[in-house]
Amino acid sequence: MTPRPAARIHLMITFVLVSCGTVAGACLGLLLSGRSTALLLAGVAGLGAGAGALSSRRHVLTLLRPDPGRAPAPGPRPSRAAAAARGDGYAEGLADGVLVCVATYRAAVFPLTPDGVSGQERRARRDLAYRVAAHDGLPHPVQVSAAAALEAIDQGLDAERAEAAMRDLGLTVFGSRRGR
Repeated sequence: MTPRPAARIHLMITFVLVSCGTVAGACLGLLLSGRSTALLLAGVAGLGAGAGALSSRRHVLTLLRPDPGRAPAPGPRPSRAAAAARGDGYAEGLADGVLVCVATYRAAVFPLTPDGVSGQERRARRDLAYRVAAHDGLPHPVQVSAAAALEAIDQGLDAERAEAAMRDLGLTVFGSRRGR
């Protein structure tokens, strides 16, 4: 039986926590007195991190489990208006994701150092920014603003125009939030 994605993610996080705890305990032990203390503190920190993560496993997996009463309806994906009207933060999260993707693409086109980003990385960032900006669940004003920002960045000639388009995108994303 293949574990669910939530269980696998929790196990990966547990592994990282135990590893970091063990390394931190070993470093602290080495700083304090020597190898024997380092081994002791590494073991105690690793066991403590592992026990804490495994004792919270059921609680974490309960939080990540989908609602049994709200099963996803089969059929077509929801429209932009439905995603924005859902009110669960889905559209807001997508808008924030678009802002981040377009900003990383802008940083690739206008790097701080002359040879800061390779052409392959620039193309990958561009592809991701375009894919996220074209997502169906994205509010229409954010999608239009993202398209304008991507156009300004694609031209790659005027950093100030790209900065202004990024500022407009940020303001549009901020304005599209429910509480605003």
